[in-house]
Amino acid sequence: MNPQASTLWRAPRWALAVLLAALGMIGPFSIDTYLPAFAGIATALNATPVEMQQTLSSYLLGFAVMNLFHGALSDSFGRRPVVLWGMAAFTLASVGCALAGSIGQLVFWRTVQGMSAGAGIVVSRAIIRDMFAPSEAQRVMSQVTIFFGVAPAIAPMIGGFLFVHSDWHSIFWFLVLIGASLFIANWRLLPETLHEEAKQPFHVGQLLREYGRLCTSPRFILLALASGIPFNGMFLYVLSAPVFVGEHLGLAPTQFFWFFCFSIGGIMGGAWLSGRLAGKVRPRKQIRYGFVIMGVVSLLNVMLNLLLPPNPFWALPVISAFAFGWALMVPVVTLLVLDEVPERRGLASSLQACIGSAANGLVAGLVVPLVMHSTVALAFTSMGLMGIGLLSWTIVKREMA
Repeated sequence: MNPQASTLWRAPRWALAVLLAALGMIGPFSIDTYLPAFAGIATALNATPVEMQQTLSSYLLGFAVMNLFHGALSDSFGRRPVVLWGMAAFTLASVGCALAGSIGQLVFWRTVQGMSAGAGIVVSRAIIRDMFAPSEAQRVMSQVTIFFGVAPAIAPMIGGFLFVHSDWHSIFWFLVLIGASLFIANWRLLPETLHEEAKQPFHVGQLLREYGRLCTSPRFILLALASGIPFNGMFLYVLSAPVFVGEHLGLAPTQFFWFFCFSIGGIMGGAWLSGRLAGKVRPRKQIRYGFVIMGVVSLLNVMLNLLLPPNPFWALPVISAFAFGWALMVPVVTLLVLDEVPERRGLASSLQACIGSAANGLVAGLVVPLVMHSTVALAFTSMGLMGIGLLSWTIVKREMA
């Protein structure tokens, strides 16, 4: 924690949470805004469904690769410069997407978007730990998750409106506006939160050795898996939204927002409760609560899909409940990950985000195309991804005992 934290940000704590959440909103907006226009973009660019799916997976894999450097760069050069350069690059990449004339060009610029979007998401986590002690950091992390949850709820509504009343290009021009606005807001408001004495020299060889050390730490890897992999139990449905919502549930593009309202409502509810429990419930117990909820909901989801035809009246609340359980436990696990390397929290945040994003990219590019045409396959896959996280946490918990 920065010893001068109390003088760096004099505004209310929630205001900093809003600013950091806005940085995290870049990711959901980049993914969810253009999902209602999937079919329209495919028609306009003469792309197949598999090629369109690569616009998602390329974004996520670009996000994962560059995340290895965002946090480490912020440990060396400061949090503020990395955030500003990231927002500038994201804005330019969004211009490229808006002007893309082929599916290949769109995939390329989506990759650049992913590589730059992670700057805000990764560095914002390190900023929270720079500014707040553990219990307070959990509250702020929960507040960030609540505000962050607004983006996926409104992004598809905006995307659907722009697509219906204009065309798919306008969606990416909207992202240009978002990126430019965040650059200006952070340039004017975001302080440098990394204390001068905490800065680390940037050497590629040393960086690789540090990553090697973390990658060979079973505790760190298991904690990263416990926080990131269960998210894919819900994110699987987000990535499959054009098929799951449009074909299986029979909702129109302008009705996609119902799916996102339920899923993000669950995240916001779980994050709110996580913040309320900070300092009152032991971290391990709170994590257990989250996994119990996700486990019960996963079993219910499988049973309902085996017994009943797809219906939004029961499918959407089930996804919402799963998201609630994930958001209840993930702020606690994230802080455990960052505190594994207290002297290099930016680096730890980078590797955690890289592991999670690599999983997201593999799910988007490999798993979703295989299971998205069957609601039963989606349900079993969701439960399996949750099970990986549960197993990882069970192993870590035994080591902590």
